[in-house]
Amino acid sequence: KMGNAESNAYHNHLSRFLPEEQSDIDGLFDTLSGSSGSAGTKNAKAAKKTVTLAALQAHTREPLPEPMTARLYNGMKSIDLPGKSSGLSEQIAKEQFVIFMSNLLKGNADEKISIIMRMIAKTGGPLKGKQIQEFTEDLITSVVHVLSYRKELKGWSLENTRDSSSGVKALASELLSELKLPDGTKPVGSQLLETSFDQSVIEDWVYRVPQISVFLSVVIRQGLHVLHSLPDQTNDILNLVPHCKGIKGRGVVSLFDIPAIIYINSHLPAEMQHKWQLLFSSRLHGESFSQLCAHIVNKGPCLVIIRDLDGFLFGGFASHSWEVKPQFQGDNRCFLFSVFPTLAVYTYTGYNDHYMYLNHGQQTMPNGLGMGGQHGYFGLWIDSDYGKGHSKAKPRCTTYNSPQLSAKEDFTLDAMEVWAVGDVPESAGRKGKKSILDVDPQAQALLEMAGKSRQSEGLREPMEEDEEDD
Repeated sequence: KMGNAESNAYHNHLSRFLPEEQSDIDGLFDTLSGSSGSAGTKNAKAAKKTVTLAALQAHTREPLPEPMTARLYNGMKSIDLPGKSSGLSEQIAKEQFVIFMSNLLKGNADEKISIIMRMIAKTGGPLKGKQIQEFTEDLITSVVHVLSYRKELKGWSLENTRDSSSGVKALASELLSELKLPDGTKPVGSQLLETSFDQSVIEDWVYRVPQISVFLSVVIRQGLHVLHSLPDQTNDILNLVPHCKGIKGRGVVSLFDIPAIIYINSHLPAEMQHKWQLLFSSRLHGESFSQLCAHIVNKGPCLVIIRDLDGFLFGGFASHSWEVKPQFQGDNRCFLFSVFPTLAVYTYTGYNDHYMYLNHGQQTMPNGLGMGGQHGYFGLWIDSDYGKGHSKAKPRCTTYNSPQLSAKEDFTLDAMEVWAVGDVPESAGRKGKKSILDVDPQAQALLEMAGKSRQSEGLREPMEEDEEDD
């Protein structure tokens, strides 16, 4: 018979779940413990049902990479039950299973931490940065894998995005850079990997880096296929990956990888996180600055991403529609970012309001697209003589505190994409009937001055707003 202490803790944890969630968890435990309501389980009370590592592995063989299944098992096993010598049993009791689910899906950082410690290393105790990095990489790999397996990538796929392996490492490093020792210092590089971190430091990290809890929730819900279809109290998972529009069937592989999409999307204003729509790709629309302007002006907030000839990937978020004018535009929600070789977001410093700039065909002002810094010294600059750019930010860009984003200060452009984020504004011309040339006479005049007016018919591309991506 259950001891009272045990049943109290168990029922407290069970009560965190709604009735339909409880039956979902019961059903999963029955499946994993190999029992169903058949006659064979009449003696279930006598022979208490348990879950073995082999049963868990069989259940998650396809949806989750094997190292993550082992980590989930170690997490479940780490839960001590009153009146039992801890860690002796190799099998997971129902109480352990429910408390594991309750702490990781409904708990706070304090409740999650001892389980996460055991998921990082079986022994628990102080952990080396290297062990935390391996866990974080496994976690991100599992999120990408299970979302792809469950067809939850919302129009993105492993085929139409950059290979995720370098993105997994980059995102893990970025999340790990938030580890702070008790004295407030953040070890970096090889020092980080060799430093030992105790439980309180890792708990503080889990508390401050929300992605860890969100990713664990995705791995449990989608990997074990439990509570995945029930309404969730948080929108974290809902907008983890934005719906992707405009890339399907066009044979384009985005410059973004899945970990970068997840990370950059989490830094956008909440109302823009649900959808990204491809507006411009140098591979689809050609390498021309007037084509770039025609596709991005008056289309609402956008992400610009660039690859230079050295393979560095970087860009910026423009919080307002781009307009062709000789003044700075935008607001303090704009930011610059790096995707490769490092993944990072650089937000405004308050030093100046040089958020975003787009000009074309003027003799007295610089012509091109820029973000942050100042004329001639932008954090990110694409010249109107398409193909050339610079990132002059030594030591840091004044507007965004970003470092030099490109491999060389003056770079040559290899490829470029612009994605509208959130809902494209009504004024963007419904169904592509209008091009920028119809709505902006000034731009039309500028293009004519540049001898580009004949291209205007080719700029009228239907918007893929109605396309139903899987």
